[in-house]
Amino acid sequence: MKTKPVHRSEICHPPILSSQNRGWENILVEQFQSPPGEVSCLPGKEHTICLSLAPRPIRFLQIKGGTTHIGMYGKGDISITPEQTSFFARWDGDDCYLQMRIASDFLQSVATEALELNSDRLELRSEFRIRDRQIESIGLMLLSELQQDNLGGRLYVDSLANVLAVHLLRQYSATAPRVFIHKGGLPERQVLQVLDYIHDHLERDIKLADLAKLLGMSQFHFSDRFKQAIGTSPHQYLLQQRVERAKKLLKKTDRSITEIALECGFNSHSHLSKQFRQLAGMTPTAYRSN
Repeated sequence: MKTKPVHRSEICHPPILSSQNRGWENILVEQFQSPPGEVSCLPGKEHTICLSLAPRPIRFLQIKGGTTHIGMYGKGDISITPEQTSFFARWDGDDCYLQMRIASDFLQSVATEALELNSDRLELRSEFRIRDRQIESIGLMLLSELQQDNLGGRLYVDSLANVLAVHLLRQYSATAPRVFIHKGGLPERQVLQVLDYIHDHLERDIKLADLAKLLGMSQFHFSDRFKQAIGTSPHQYLLQQRVERAKKLLKKTDRSITEIALECGFNSHSHLSKQFRQLAGMTPTAYRSN
């Protein structure tokens, strides 16, 4: 499923990191670092989650949809602003935060396909200052992707966006959804179809939507059933197969490690080395010399 790009509202300062030009679908992730100030945003067609990264708590005033919240806001605190909600904030200290904007039509699609929820009546609760370990964890993983500028990470980002969407619908929907999970994983025929596709396109930037489309199911259901069938996530399986191909090329060819990295879907020598070390326990150079 593909949605229109998510556009950022007017802010006081530009982000220091942004996924705006990364080709990420359904979610816009940006890191901001701002001195004391204020911001006002008009209602938009995105749900906005802000995760504080500030090392010291700062005093915040937020007005969302006509409701005023005042309090200290520190590292790990989260706010959720539903779509079509006007927003104003003022803070009195140096602020650093991660902002995740999820397209409303993407959330509606997840609600329809992954949960037994009428998307026409979809509504998230507005939250001012909450703690949620799962949202924080997803946010930090997305931030890590921004910092590393990894090509070939679209499948990973798609997976995180889907997990975040389902979590928001489960925990912060005004109407409590009932999750519908397919038990037993994928049939062998479908597993082989997906594995063949991954093997044939290792050098490409494979998206979760590409794999789900092969089987005509939602991204959420595909991820869940793939993991049940294989025992690992689509993203982790993809990394494993890329490293396995790199192993063969390291032993059977004299190509440079950079060339091998690009052929296997990694964006650089260092990107391959990092994943290779995690999965093989040594560097590509050490593996080749063994």
